[in-house]
Amino acid sequence: MAFHSSTFELPTTAKAEMIDVTKRVRAEVKNSGVENGICTVFCGHTTGGVTINENTDPDVRTDILNALERAVPAGAKYYKHEEGNAHAHAKAVLVGFTVSVPVQQGKLMLGTWQAIYFCEFDGPRSRKLSVTVVG
Repeated sequence: MAFHSSTFELPTTAKAEMIDVTKRVRAEVKNSGVENGICTVFCGHTTGGVTINENTDPDVRTDILNALERAVPAGAKYYKHEEGNAHAHAKAVLVGFTVSVPVQQGKLMLGTWQAIYFCEFDGPRSRKLSVTVVG
């Protein structure tokens, strides 16, 4: 069984944003040498997450960020967490910290319109994502 694990840094530039990391993850799959297996992307941050969604219309990313802001607004008076980023923690929980994608013939089996996104909710910061490929 083949196993490949790596981490890459990802600077963010806004308070909230969705960054397409698909190319970087594809490169890790290629470097792994795994032909058939699974790729997992993990975010080890409590105010950021990882998701899969549409990669062609940037308005989708805007809509997702806006929907999360409406659901979990920044600056609401009912948060008890004193650092001022309770909303970012809650949004990260909703999005999740891990995605897994099948690998077949050395390629990520994403749908035609899908991409892997890192979701920043408390930026800008320097973030790290871990990629593990097993096959």
